[in-house]
Amino acid sequence: MSANNAEQHEIEMEQAYVDAVYERLDASAKVAQSLVVEGMARGHIGNEGGLVERDAMVYQASLRLSALNAAHDGLVFGRLNLLTGESRYIGRIGVRDAEREIMLVDWRAPAAAVFYQATAQEPTGVIRRRVLRCANDKVIGIEDDLLDHDNAPDDLVVVGEGALLASLTRARDSTMHSVVATIQKEQDEAIRAPSRGATTIGGGPGTGKTVVALHRAAYLLYTDRRRFESGGVLVVGPSTVFMNYIERVLPSLGETSVTLRSLGEVVDGLRAARHDEPVAAAAKGSPRMAPFLARAAAAPMPGAPTEFRYFYKDDVLRLDSHQLERIRRNLLSGAKRNRAYLKAPEALVAALWRQVAGERALEKGEEDFVETITTDDRFVDFVEDWWPPVEPIDVWRTLPDVLDALGRGSFSAVESAALKASWTIGEPSIQDVPLIDELRYVIGEVPVSDGDNDEAPKQLMSFERREREERVDRFRSTQSIEDDGFAHVLIDEAQDLSPMQWRMLGRRGRYASWTIVGDEAQSSWPHPHESAAARKTALEGKPEHAFRLSTNYRNSAEIYDLAAQVAAIAVPHPDLADAVRRTGEQPVHSTVEPAELVSATRRSAEQILDRVDGTVAIVAPTTQLDRLRVDLAGLLEQHPDRLRLLDGLDTKGLEFDGVVVVEPDGITQESSAGWRTLYVVLTRATQLLSTVGTTDTWLSRLS
Repeated sequence: MSANNAEQHEIEMEQAYVDAVYERLDASAKVAQSLVVEGMARGHIGNEGGLVERDAMVYQASLRLSALNAAHDGLVFGRLNLLTGESRYIGRIGVRDAEREIMLVDWRAPAAAVFYQATAQEPTGVIRRRVLRCANDKVIGIEDDLLDHDNAPDDLVVVGEGALLASLTRARDSTMHSVVATIQKEQDEAIRAPSRGATTIGGGPGTGKTVVALHRAAYLLYTDRRRFESGGVLVVGPSTVFMNYIERVLPSLGETSVTLRSLGEVVDGLRAARHDEPVAAAAKGSPRMAPFLARAAAAPMPGAPTEFRYFYKDDVLRLDSHQLERIRRNLLSGAKRNRAYLKAPEALVAALWRQVAGERALEKGEEDFVETITTDDRFVDFVEDWWPPVEPIDVWRTLPDVLDALGRGSFSAVESAALKASWTIGEPSIQDVPLIDELRYVIGEVPVSDGDNDEAPKQLMSFERREREERVDRFRSTQSIEDDGFAHVLIDEAQDLSPMQWRMLGRRGRYASWTIVGDEAQSSWPHPHESAAARKTALEGKPEHAFRLSTNYRNSAEIYDLAAQVAAIAVPHPDLADAVRRTGEQPVHSTVEPAELVSATRRSAEQILDRVDGTVAIVAPTTQLDRLRVDLAGLLEQHPDRLRLLDGLDTKGLEFDGVVVVEPDGITQESSAGWRTLYVVLTRATQLLSTVGTTDTWLSRLS
């Protein structure tokens, strides 16, 4: 039998088994759907027990149905021929036949571990490892690794050049795909690490850190679903571009309950996509920002009254600015601002009563005084203006006004000017989100009043019940501070996190296990010692388990050789991985006159688009983006699914078949982390790389 005929015969044989698995999958989906219908019917029983039973049935059946639907594409991807004679099929989820016998082993199950851990040096009972390449439910190709040649039967067919090398040449599209069929041994060890503490996954670009971490999240959910699904798994990445890129990975592995958020979306109700310029970004991320925010949270809101006068009987009662400030300090002593909200009227009334001296007023007594003043609209309006419940965003909007007074000594003149300029834009940036989160915790929630056990003084209840409770309830509906209840927090591109971002994430992972992914050579944060201290605080002494991925699967050796020279300038001792393939395609560099920059960029992009089947990125300094977006509009519109225009920071975690880098010298000069950013940009390309610039100083610095 010819090689082609033998391969086709093997594909047909595998297809027959895959068809049988899909029949069982469809049967399971029908059962789950029927349970949803049955559960909904339980709601018509008419009692509370029926409603609870309905909700439980519908929830569990819906989860199962979602997992079955998500795993449909490429359900079966692996087969092991074992020394025992057994054939074991591996897939995205587990499937059993009608007699409950295993047809397909979930890739996360212990029985599947050998699929990833067996090597030719240590086959561990595996003769042949086969990867099935599928399009939906159709087998379109197979790739074999013969691991135990000595024990292989004479009639065993071995097809292809190996699954990993085949996957490396696949064209990239707009989203990341799971690598569940081609996980390598060192990657599998990180995926299956114990859940306790913090697991760190390091390594250079292209080593698969991100996709390994996502597979780890799926693995943890499989091994301890009750804990991680009830507590929640939070996955945080650097940008919305990145989150869109990875959003399909976990659903394709059967996991649909994970929370994915970019750094600009971590806080409920906020969505920020804009980066600040470097000086403002560094100041906002600095640990110096925390005490400044605490002072801002305690300060009066702009426009708050500074005096109160009240005529009672024969007395003129007055609270001047000094008295009000003293009352404010007392209220804030040991209490957060909003927590003191219900105590403000009592403190003000007490201060006013101490001024009552008239004989007629004293005869009426304190009880009459309290009743009179707390039902007077003038006092009610003053309290609401002087000590309103405050929202963090409102305090954030006051920061440019209070910066000079409250930030003196904390920020330089240059930093202050940059901060004011950024805050006057009016909408929060990505770097503002942790500041607003900090304010949420510094300000606190308004306390809940509870009838007879109300924290407010009983003599003020008429004021509390009618007016305050309605206002507080409306406020609380939008201001509830989240429990720090995530069971697992996964952080990608962790080397970029500022101290304030670590504080924000630390609150959400106080009792969680962590997966932390990063590479210091790719860091855009300029003060790593500050970030390291904040990270230590966020992890609260959790034990750390470190894994390093050593092989670069993304870049050709020609591209990575160039990038490695840039990395050596960026950091003293970069963690450089080993690139596993060569293409013979060296990076192409063009130096042109300023007037030719756009045309040269267009020409380079068109050439790469003609030569690769997948995606291409044009990456430029932030200052060049607006111009290029206009000048290259036609080309971008011509290739909407294949061509992207990005700045260096937005390329984090992404990969493209080809990359055109515009003005590399401009990228290196954008910030103190410019050389590290250029290193990131160069390592986004898998096949072809071109640079276009009006200067080539960066090239002259390479060894």
